[in-house]
Formats: sequence, C-alpha cells, structure tokens
Amino acid sequence: MDAINFVLNVIWFLFVGLWLAIGYAVAGLIMFVLIVTIPFGIASFRIAGFVLWPFGRTIVAQHDAGTPSFIGNVLWFVLAGVWIAIGHVVTGVGLCLTIIGIPFGWANIKLALVALAPLGKEIVPSGSPRALPRAYA
Repeated sequence: MDAINFVLNVIWFLFVGLWLAIGYAVAGLIMFVLIVTIPFGIASFRIAGFVLWPFGRTIVAQHDAGTPSFIGNVLWFVLAGVWIAIGHVVTGVGLCLTIIGIPFGWANIKLALVALAPLGKEIVPSGSPRALPRAYA
C-alpha cells in the first residue's frame, strides 16, 4: 500500500500539489501581516504541507476544538477559505475530465471542504486509530 501512496503522491505533486501548496503558503503569508490572523497563517501552512503529499494521511475533526475554532473558521471562510475552495473545485473539475485524473479531482473536492473550515482539524496517518470514525475508535 505504501508504494501505491508514493506513486499517487508523486503524480499529485507534479500536477496539482505544488501549485496548491503555493496558494496556501501565499494565503498564510498574507495572514501573518496582522497579529490577529496569525493562527490562520499557521493553519494555512499546516494544510500546505498536507496538500504537497496527501495520500497516506487524512484530516480528522477535533471534537473538542470548541467555540474559538468555530469563530476562527467563520473568519477564515470570509478572508481566504472561499477563494482557496474555489481553486480546489476548479482544479478538481479540470482533473475529472480525464479518467486518470478522477481520483485526484475527487481529492481536490474533499480538500475544498477542508479549505472552507481548517481550524479544529488534525492531520493523521490513514492507518491511525484516530483516522477511524468516532463511533469505531
């Protein structure tokens, strides 16, 4: 399974991963301009690392994140989330035009949902017990 993840990650990196990570890094740098938005910049850089090499890892919600995460996600949605999500959707639709690109396009659609509200989420290995749905963990 690791060989498959490696091949998928290399293809992902070459076609979309690098460009998406650059987009997240630019958003992160913009968020570092104001002191109040530094947590958004940190979240943006964390997700930039994930979109560089996503296969074999997953994003899970932290159920104890609380109200500050919710408020932060609302602000993130307005400041950067919508634009990054649009980039994911456009890229995903473009990738879905080819049969080989469909898995990568689907991954982009799932990342668009993460881009809308990244706070209160954690990146874990796919085989980790934390990656299981909460009812099974």
